Amino acid sequence: MRTDLGHELTRAVMTTADTFLRQGQRLFRSYGITAAQYNVLSALAATGEGISQRELGDVLVVDRSNVTGLIDRMEKAGWVRRANDPADRRVFRVLLTPDGRRLWKKISPVYETVVLQVVEGLSEKQTLATLSVLKHLQAGAVAWRLPEK
Repeated sequence: MRTDLGHELTRAVMTTADTFLRQGQRLFRSYGITAAQYNVLSALAATGEGISQRELGDVLVVDRSNVTGLIDRMEKAGWVRRANDPADRRVFRVLLTPDGRRLWKKISPVYETVVLQVVEGLSEKQTLATLSVLKHLQAGAVAWRLPEK
């Protein structure tokens, strides 16, 4: 592949990611939460018994120390709670509170509508191909090596 096409592709991916971030902030701010907090609510809504902070970090692809602060703020807001894990006393499970579930149920349909607007006009084949390309780029970014000086 030509280097200029690679630059154009990576710049387009970065610009798209930045646009999603800005627009997501605008959407979620109107509900008094952040995109990261919505992602936590969604991850927890998908499980009935909650998940550990470590698992949450893996799902969100963020550092465990960032998860702790995020959960602290959400716990203070009353959206999540920590509970002892019955199988391992060293682990806390994070669960949605009733207020957290109500908030998620309020925002989730709006987010789903926005997602449908974003992908409108893309066929399933185009969507699957794009997902494949993005996974390839992500793997390439993880594996890159800096050239020697």
